[in-house]
Amino acid sequence: MPALYESHLTSLPLLSRGKVRDNYAVGDDKLLIVTTDRLSAFDVVMGEPIPGKGRVLNQMAEFWFARLGHIVPNHLTGVEPRSVVAADEAAQVEGRAMVVKRLKPILVEAVVRGYLAGSGWKDYQASGAVCGVKLPAGLQNAQRLPEPIFTPAAKAEMGHHDENITFDEMQRRIGPALAERIHDISIRLYREAAEYAATRGILIADTKFEFGLDDQGELYLMDEILTADSSRFWPADSYVVGSNPPSFDKQFVRDWLETQPWKKEPPAPRLPAEVIEKTAAKYREALERLTGQALK
Repeated sequence: MPALYESHLTSLPLLSRGKVRDNYAVGDDKLLIVTTDRLSAFDVVMGEPIPGKGRVLNQMAEFWFARLGHIVPNHLTGVEPRSVVAADEAAQVEGRAMVVKRLKPILVEAVVRGYLAGSGWKDYQASGAVCGVKLPAGLQNAQRLPEPIFTPAAKAEMGHHDENITFDEMQRRIGPALAERIHDISIRLYREAAEYAATRGILIADTKFEFGLDDQGELYLMDEILTADSSRFWPADSYVVGSNPPSFDKQFVRDWLETQPWKKEPPAPRLPAEVIEKTAAKYREALERLTGQALK
């Protein structure tokens, strides 16, 4: 299928382009979010798209929003994306867009970790803690934690790295009551998702959630949820404590980038065709294994 690196809709006002998503205004109270095939790693957007990636992310997010909707309201409106754009723009939104409520975003990412991995493992090696959360001594790389931990991160502007913060700092930034509510909802979302994923042979090592408030102060889950971009998925059948398991996510690209002479600043190294193809296959496999659905 043709890749979409950047959407170009003239029938709606463009509000912003994120690392992966392009956001358009639909009236005053809704947004059209187009999930492109862009890929970011180490907070840098790669120059090459991953064909079909945006469709995979969109379909996976819709699956999880439906499955976990009983825990917290989400931003979906049910409005068909094709209905809000010009007829000749329908191909740009087909299978990769959502019409959602326009919310005030909470500028803290709710990160939940069930396993010791990635930056968490590096943090633990250095301090015996992950983002200020003290952990038992003697844990190994990729080991399951005794309980999932909540490690928030302050969202950074485009091109900058998100900043890990303590829960106390999160409380100072958004207020104790809201921070506690997001903490509890995030842990519950992770637990239920991880239990389901385990029945599909997938371990969810960690993930992040984003929330927003409406004009009445009601809390909503927004952006994406439990996709291969926002989560670390491991196949249970090849999981071994002490080593990095193969991932159904962009870890494949991260691992390749780690071998390159690159300072993790724009511009990123050019991705080889083999890395692009294998990454696209990883995303499709994650969708199929987790949801039981082929890419629509």
